[in-house]
Amino acid sequence: MALTLTTRRTTRRLAADAGLLVVAAAFVLPLVWVVLSALDPHAGLRMKTPDGLTLDNFDAILTPEITFTPLLNSMILCGGATLLTVVCAALAAYPLSRFRSRFNRPFLLTILFATSLPITAIMVPVYALFVQVDLIDTMHGTIFFFAASQLPFAIWLMKNFMDGVPKELEEAAWTDGASAFQSLIRIVLPLMGPGVAVVTVFSFVMMWGNFFVPFMLLLTPDQMPASVSINDFFGNRGMVAYGQLAAFSLVYSTPVILLYVLIARRLGGGFALGGAVKG
Repeated sequence: MALTLTTRRTTRRLAADAGLLVVAAAFVLPLVWVVLSALDPHAGLRMKTPDGLTLDNFDAILTPEITFTPLLNSMILCGGATLLTVVCAALAAYPLSRFRSRFNRPFLLTILFATSLPITAIMVPVYALFVQVDLIDTMHGTIFFFAASQLPFAIWLMKNFMDGVPKELEEAAWTDGASAFQSLIRIVLPLMGPGVAVVTVFSFVMMWGNFFVPFMLLLTPDQMPASVSINDFFGNRGMVAYGQLAAFSLVYSTPVILLYVLIARRLGGGFALGGAVKG
């Protein structure tokens, strides 16, 4: 009986491991195709061993017009919008976390509902509004819309992380003469570093891969970010430069990977609250 039970557990564990391997392969194989195709002089849609390793695909895309200018535009758009989102989310989440009101829950539910609105459903009125206020085809206008579109979920996340910081720490600072804004900057935000890191990474990644918004709001080719310029690799009549597309995809993914690596330690850490409040 014990042997049968052990056999069943082993079988279930092996089945679970096999299922996880299948899921992992579904994510890994496209990445392997990108790496192999970027080094293949005759890359195609199918994944195969490269005919010979070459860096010609990278040489073809590493030009100001194809890569450097679009990447710089992406950094300006996504970096500026992420900074604006994190600052506004922190300022909006602080009163929701620290002050009780009967309007808190309806406001949070409204924010949650706003996150479910499809971006395509609001682009037509937004485009008309941007034309009226002369924000169309401007970098700062696109930054404002990027920040506004990510702000609801950022506020929700920031508020939940902020709830984990004990209010007693702020009360001690208030006793010493600190204002609410000073306690937010000097106490709350430093203690919820992992939360701020999560909001930053989430906002940046969502904006970095957004094609539709800059495609609609920006008209000048020189202002297009990399998420839009990648469409240039898809030619007419189904012709695609797969090798250059794969090489560009690797370069395009680098800033996001670097951002995650830089703040990975904060993401992996917990709130620095140990010993801060004595029972």
